[in-house]
Amino acid sequence: MNGVINTIGLKRVNHHLTYSKNRTVMKIQIRLLAVAFLGAVLISACSPQLKVTTDYDKAVNFTQYKTYAIDTLRISSSVSQLNQTRIVNAVKQQMTAKGFTESANPDMLVHVSAIVKNKQSMSSTTDYYGYGGYYRPYGWGGGMGSTGYTTYNVTEYKEGSLIIDLVDAKTKNLVWEGIGNKEIDASPSDPDAAITAAVTKIMADYPPGAKK
Repeated sequence: MNGVINTIGLKRVNHHLTYSKNRTVMKIQIRLLAVAFLGAVLISACSPQLKVTTDYDKAVNFTQYKTYAIDTLRISSSVSQLNQTRIVNAVKQQMTAKGFTESANPDMLVHVSAIVKNKQSMSSTTDYYGYGGYYRPYGWGGGMGSTGYTTYNVTEYKEGSLIIDLVDAKTKNLVWEGIGNKEIDASPSDPDAAITAAVTKIMADYPPGAKK
């Protein structure tokens, strides 16, 4: 994995924490990334890549489903109306390509959700220097009079998810689910192509067991 015409401006925050024997210094660097949520989560060609997972009810005969309808859209307000329309159109395109016909009395209901989650990663580096320092096989050790500084880098970022659920219209049971996850780091130059490519990738394994 914006009814609103908004483009999201997301913040990526890097916290640099430096520790020594005598003091602790917190350095915070803030870098603003202006990105459109859907463009970022839906690019599959650029790094980091869109990660797709799917699941389905193994007891279901998927050949029985011939018609569909878009039932619900649960999409963040940060996703623009234009991108919401692009998602719906891309899903409809994929359903048609897989032999479905849109209907007011469908066999299959399609639920689409877009979610934004806060994530955090951390890394650290340590520098030893001063009189009496010595080299260890696994790094540089501090000796008498040496001073050591450890820098902790904490990166906060956003991860977007696009979820496509296919539900049996009669039983209301979920029969198939495709999820696309991607770290938000950039917006695409061509959102139409990016969204179409992402939805195509998410739905590539439907119907389950079909020959590629």
